[in-house]
Amino acid sequence: MSGTVQGTAGEDRTDYTKDESRVIRERSQRLLLSLLAPMKWRVLLVSIVVVVQTGVRVLGPALLGIGLNTALPAVTGEGDWGPTWGVVTAYAATAILGAALLAWYDTLAAHLTQAVLLDLRTRVFHHTQRLSLEFHETYTSGRIISRQTSDLETIRELLNGGLTQLVNGVLYGVFTFIALVLVDWQSGLVIVVAVVPLGLLMRWFYRRSQVRYRETRVWSAQVIVKFVETMTGIRAGKAFRAEPGNERIFAGLSEKYREANMRVIRLFGTFEPGLMAISAFATGIVVLWGGVRITWGEFTVGALLSAVLYVRNFFTPLQEVATFINSFQAASAALEKVSGVLEEEPSVPDPESPTALPEAHGHLRFDDVTFGYGAGRTILPEFSLDIPEGQTVAVVGTTGAGKSTLAKLVSRFYDPSEGSVTLDEIDLRDLSQQDLRRAIVMVTQEAYLFSGTVADNIALGRPGASFDEIEGAAKAVGAHEFIMSLPDGYDTDVNKRGGRVSAGQRQLVSFARAFLADPAVLILDEATASLDIPSEQMIQRALQTLLADRTAIIIAHRLSTVEIADRVLVMEHGRVIEDDAPETLIAGTGTFAKLHRAWRESLV
Repeated sequence: MSGTVQGTAGEDRTDYTKDESRVIRERSQRLLLSLLAPMKWRVLLVSIVVVVQTGVRVLGPALLGIGLNTALPAVTGEGDWGPTWGVVTAYAATAILGAALLAWYDTLAAHLTQAVLLDLRTRVFHHTQRLSLEFHETYTSGRIISRQTSDLETIRELLNGGLTQLVNGVLYGVFTFIALVLVDWQSGLVIVVAVVPLGLLMRWFYRRSQVRYRETRVWSAQVIVKFVETMTGIRAGKAFRAEPGNERIFAGLSEKYREANMRVIRLFGTFEPGLMAISAFATGIVVLWGGVRITWGEFTVGALLSAVLYVRNFFTPLQEVATFINSFQAASAALEKVSGVLEEEPSVPDPESPTALPEAHGHLRFDDVTFGYGAGRTILPEFSLDIPEGQTVAVVGTTGAGKSTLAKLVSRFYDPSEGSVTLDEIDLRDLSQQDLRRAIVMVTQEAYLFSGTVADNIALGRPGASFDEIEGAAKAVGAHEFIMSLPDGYDTDVNKRGGRVSAGQRQLVSFARAFLADPAVLILDEATASLDIPSEQMIQRALQTLLADRTAIIIAHRLSTVEIADRVLVMEHGRVIEDDAPETLIAGTGTFAKLHRAWRESLV
């Protein structure tokens, strides 16, 4: 998985080396720049508006100083209200203009933020769908949900409020310092001196908060993972009375999350008083030195007022900058996780120049295939197998023999480490996803129904299919009768009350979905495991018709399913130890014959 730091997307960590941290920062910055690049003109407009708005806001203290030095003496001395009205009008104009520009900026920034988030959310969804099954079998669903929810929400807070605070704080501080120097350069020197301890404080806060916020994202993700895992497995949890244990684990994770947040709060609790102390010290020096100069006749009260206001205004936005650092560190930690997912590459990549497959016939062949999951043991060692077009092959064997692995390789959920799997003499790695999914369909034990109607779920097999075709597929597998018994028939929403279907009925819908797809190769991986005996018998009858002239691989523990096969493979430790017609193997004395006799005896 090129371009990623090992373990960044696959696991939550906080102990990165300096080199790893640098790579992660660069990766996150690339992601952020790629999000902003299409909106560069909008970003430029936002920048111009905020610069003008900040400049207008900075005029306030200078106008107050002018009013105190010029307008007030004119009123008290000569009774001339002209300068006063001029200053008041100018002050009111700057306030109104500043407010209008701020409102415009907030609107522009909100539109920009939502556009960026829409792009990012869509990217995450699109990319995680494109990633191979290997990624999803190692990266828990709870962590994916965390990336799409809490992490994106944190990034939204940064773009929506935190970025505004940074821009306003930095620009306002710079403009305020410039104005202060123009009013009184000696007071400006006080700020220059104060910047030294201020910089050390900001540097300390930034570095510490980077570690602390990374911890909060890790524990936040683990809390979500545990919650999703518990709710997903609620039936198993209740069956084994696991609630007390789950509560203890969840409480422990929540406590870790609380402690991580408290460390962040304590960090900010140290930073803010330090900032206030530096601000108070600088303001006190300016007041003291200004007062001395007034007694010497070298300074005016109005200039001192302006200087004090500018010093105060210089430090006030720094609290906003600190708040931004809070948001930035949280968002940076979130961006690390999101960018880590987006940097993951499919372990089963699409071919650059796919070989066309106008019409699939269904001839499958394994040529010296070696395969193992990750760095684990080899599941299939130098495995070879030829399945002619139109043949129905049943694969049986003990758990871990390699049956499901064989099915995953045929479906190209994984690629072999060595050797090749071919369809009609074409390596599966050379076929486009469109041709591959059209030619090969797998039905698993986990029959999943998506939100929507029963008809919508069946139509997943062939988008755009007519209702007659959908109904025909349901009738072919024996699902029509139970579908018509639902409140709205084929229009019943499977996720609404009254639309609930049993495990066996879900499997029937998934059969109808697969048969509507009309693939050249159909894989049934424990697909009848959820069916009761009457439903299984109905499926057996449907299969005999629907598997005619179609290559099929049936993986099952129920040997009743095997009886319709043309050929039976018995696997053990990734090798085929028996291969013949079912009646031939039953009549023998091998492994399959013993399994078949034991199964027959279990039915008595």
